[in-house]
Amino acid sequence: MGKKSDTRTGKHAILRVFKYLRHYPKEIVLNILFNLLSVVFNLFSFVLIVPVIELFFGMSEPPATEPALAFNQSALTEWAMYHIYAFKESAGLWSCLLTFAGGYLACSLLYNLTRYLGLFFLSPIRNGVLQRLRDDIYHKITILPISYFSGKKKGDIISRMSSDLADIEWSVVSTMQSLVKDPINVVVFAATLIFISPRLFLLFLVVLPPAVFLISKIGKSLKRNSLKGQEKLGEMMSAYKESLDNLEVIKAYRREAYRQEKYEGVNRDYSRRMMRVARRREAGSPLSEVLGTFGLAFILVLGGNAVLGGEIQASVFILFVIIFARLIPPVQAIVKAYSSLQKGSASAARIFEILDADERIIEKPDAFKLTAFNDTISYHDVSFAYDSNDGKQIFVLDHLNLTIPKGLKVAVVGPSGAGKTTLADLLPRFYDPTSGVITIDGTDIRELNIDSLRRNIGVVSQSCILFNDTVANNISFGLKGVPLEKIQEAARIADADSFIMQMEQGYETPVGDHGSALSGGQRQRISIARAVLRNPPILILDEATSALDNESQQAVQTALDTLMLGRTTIVIAHRLSTIENADMIVVMDHGKIVQQGTHAELIARDGLYKSLVEMQNFK
Repeated sequence: MGKKSDTRTGKHAILRVFKYLRHYPKEIVLNILFNLLSVVFNLFSFVLIVPVIELFFGMSEPPATEPALAFNQSALTEWAMYHIYAFKESAGLWSCLLTFAGGYLACSLLYNLTRYLGLFFLSPIRNGVLQRLRDDIYHKITILPISYFSGKKKGDIISRMSSDLADIEWSVVSTMQSLVKDPINVVVFAATLIFISPRLFLLFLVVLPPAVFLISKIGKSLKRNSLKGQEKLGEMMSAYKESLDNLEVIKAYRREAYRQEKYEGVNRDYSRRMMRVARRREAGSPLSEVLGTFGLAFILVLGGNAVLGGEIQASVFILFVIIFARLIPPVQAIVKAYSSLQKGSASAARIFEILDADERIIEKPDAFKLTAFNDTISYHDVSFAYDSNDGKQIFVLDHLNLTIPKGLKVAVVGPSGAGKTTLADLLPRFYDPTSGVITIDGTDIRELNIDSLRRNIGVVSQSCILFNDTVANNISFGLKGVPLEKIQEAARIADADSFIMQMEQGYETPVGDHGSALSGGQRQRISIARAVLRNPPILILDEATSALDNESQQAVQTALDTLMLGRTTIVIAHRLSTIENADMIVVMDHGKIVQQGTHAELIARDGLYKSLVEMQNFK
């Protein structure tokens, strides 16, 4: 990603997470409504304390006559006191106390009910946002070009899809209740305090500027250290995956201590970063409480003086102090939510770095489907290059031209790094050429629907990919509702049915992670059966037998010969003895085609192909 994209995701990643809220308008409205009601009922329960104090202690004399009702603290207090004392005289003290106790209990019950309903309607929002994020990330992972992952550590990608999403869940989505309810709490309580005594409330505002400054500094530090921490976690996941994938090599070369030391170094750096994050995050809440306590101390001193001077009633001042004390927890919660958002923004930025990645392999809106292959595959002046770490382009294919008529078996050979696999990978658009055009029946493959293009191409590679599923599901992978009879027929053609039927559960046998329950030859024949079942007119065999022993190689080669019948086949060969009967052999070196012809024609010439054959015969 370039700097522009990094800046965008870094600064606005959290806002982009919240954009997913647009899918839940009804739930958001109901959540806000019930949170507002819970704050109101909570406030009323505190307001009812004032009459109880007045009734018990008689801190002030009631007005002699009913005062006029007006919307200000003094008038409302006088009006309420008149009616409270009148009710006391007519109904008695205990009736008054029971009435206010009942009112307090009703407000408390309504407060807890509306608070639950607020959380009830928040639940689908929280889980829905995460579900959509997971869906979007997985979709993006599957449509990104293979070249995107070639320069990435898979452990880091897995870390983003797991720990970064979990961090967003705890740091961002879990703060939604605080982001809705606590600001409402602060606004309503602050408005009440201003209504009771603007002068006392303004005294509290003296401590706000330093608090905001300190909290913002902590937040920036949190974001910076969280980002570095998540990067270190990605390195840890990569170390895990490398060790699991290469345990045999680590043990064979006795490098357990070296790998352990390397892992412990990364783990130590990660722990140090996360310790800083935890310390800064936990500092926010005590800081806000200390500053709030300073404000409360100011108010107690100055407010007490105002009561003694007769400027405010004692019961009203007590209400002010109670509500002010209740204002501190939601302020703390907002501070904690802000810290969580700053921490989560680092994870969100890493998530959106994937979501914003350039797809490169883009299907045109008016792309049409490839329904059949009738004539030729042509590479016209095709070049392919990738960017190195220092920004330079390194060419893998250099102005290559090749025509493959329908029905021919074309072998592509050459030394390592010649560009053989890249030539084949361009055809199903795993990559797009840097320049030049590839056509099928005269049509640029970039004009074709990608799904239809790949449906017409079957791939069997050296590293046969099997999923942790049954044999039948691995053979029918990518197809829906395939009858078992067709799966068995494909397996027979691939010379796989005999060993499959010897398994305990037959075609329902799980193959294990990466097909670990099978031998190399068995895995390869299941991969061939998968290609047979798709019945594609174009076939790519990428060194499909190079990693097998001689016995397995012969069985797989027999299956491949059956598979290639009647198909246009591109064979990338390591063992040259397997392609002597190819219709055409293309010899590559340094990204160019240096020779082309049949086996006999190329042997008759002095050139690279003859040298490669002689080298293998010598071995």
